[in-house]
Amino acid sequence: MFFLKKKEIPLTEFFPIGMVDIHSHLLPGIDDGAKDIADSLALIERMASYGITRFVTTPHILGDLYPNTPAIIQEKMALVQEALTSKGWGHIHIRAAAEYMLDEQFSVLLEQGNLLTLKDNMVLVEMSYFSPPLNVYELLFQLQLKGYKPVLAHPERYFTYHKNPIEFQKLKRAGCLFQLNLLSLTENYGKPVQKTAELLLKEGMYDFVGTDTHHQQHLDALQKISTKENLKLLEGVMQSNLDFV
Repeated sequence: MFFLKKKEIPLTEFFPIGMVDIHSHLLPGIDDGAKDIADSLALIERMASYGITRFVTTPHILGDLYPNTPAIIQEKMALVQEALTSKGWGHIHIRAAAEYMLDEQFSVLLEQGNLLTLKDNMVLVEMSYFSPPLNVYELLFQLQLKGYKPVLAHPERYFTYHKNPIEFQKLKRAGCLFQLNLLSLTENYGKPVQKTAELLLKEGMYDFVGTDTHHQQHLDALQKISTKENLKLLEGVMQSNLDFV
C-alpha cells in the first residue's frame, strides 16, 4: 500500500476548486508541447485527475521557430474542443491565448495588434533565459502603451537575474505581473531556479501560478509540489487564478 509522507497532501486537495492553469502547452503539434491530439487529451485527462479542469493554454509564438498566429492557434483549439466534446468531457473548460517571446518579431506583432490575451488585456510574455533583450523595458513600455498588461512567465528561470535580484523589483515597477511555474518549486529546472522561486514567493512578488505543462514528465514532477509547506506559501497566489474563467 502507498502511504503519503507526513507532510504531503493529495494534489486533489492542493489546488483550489475552480483553479485555472494559465500557462501550458496543450495544443497538438504547434510547439514543443503536445505532439498530437491523443497527447493533448492524455495531458488534459491527467491534469483533471489532479483537480485542474480549467485552462488557458498558451502555445509559443517565437520567431521562425514557432511562427504561430491567432488563426493557427484557434484552428488547433477547435480540434481540441471537438475531441473533448466527442469524449463527453463537458467538465473541461479550455481556451487559448499565447506565450509571446520578447524579441524583434514581438515589436512587429505589437504594431499589428490582435494579441491573444490570458483575460481582458493581460498578455503572457517571456524572455531568453540567459540574455534578456537589451530593450526589454522599452518593449514592456510599448506593450502598456497599446493598452496591454504584461504577465511575465516564470521570472525565476531567468538566470541573468539570479545574481542581481534587484532586477525583479525593476520589472515589477515597470508594470510586470509575475507568473510562477509550479515546477520551479522542485528541482525540475535546477537548484538555482528553485531557490529563486522560493525567494520571490516568500517576498510576495508572484501574482499567478501556472504549470507550464509540455509533456507527461512535467506531470510526474508536479506531484512533488504537494506539501503542506508549499500550500501555505501558494494558497493566496493560487486564489488569483480563480478569476481566469
